[in-house]
Amino acid sequence: MDAAEVLILEQGFAATSIDSVIARTGLTKGGFFHHFKSKADLAYALVERYASRDAALLDDNLTRAERLARDPLQQLLVFVGLFIEATSELTEPNPGCLFATYCYEADLFDARTLEIVRQAMLVWRERLGGKLAQAIDLHPPRLPVTADTLADMMTVVFEGAYVLSRTIKEPQVLAAQLAHYRNYLELLFARP
Repeated sequence: MDAAEVLILEQGFAATSIDSVIARTGLTKGGFFHHFKSKADLAYALVERYASRDAALLDDNLTRAERLARDPLQQLLVFVGLFIEATSELTEPNPGCLFATYCYEADLFDARTLEIVRQAMLVWRERLGGKLAQAIDLHPPRLPVTADTLADMMTVVFEGAYVLSRTIKEPQVLAAQLAHYRNYLELLFARP
């Protein structure tokens, strides 16, 4: 599955044939079809695994931030900082996000596969939105915002930075854009 994910991130789902997955993995066609009934089944298994890993990364970093700070705003700043730290170490552009790849080619996937993508995005909104709502209650922002739109903004920063980094071949774009998001939060919640 790792090889199939890399291929899909590199060239898209439509351009990734079963034969290219077989060639990359060394599987036989029979071996492939033993695990997956079709390319659509592979797509579902990949996005299900990706969503699980994505949720674990979110939970791990949020739990870490909660251990490092008590105040919800500080927890958010630490949370974003953990991602900045991780992405600062990239030496190659991040290959992107499987969710975005599936969205770009949505007409190739069935409803249950696309529902995993939708739910994964909503998990980020829910988890970060909850933390942001706590921060908003304790630290009234300087401008009118909602917790959900601020949570979605982090997803937008990630997805946009993946595209920009890959397009201009600059791995540091992701860390720089996350730093801007953190700066925005600091300015938004700064006391006058």
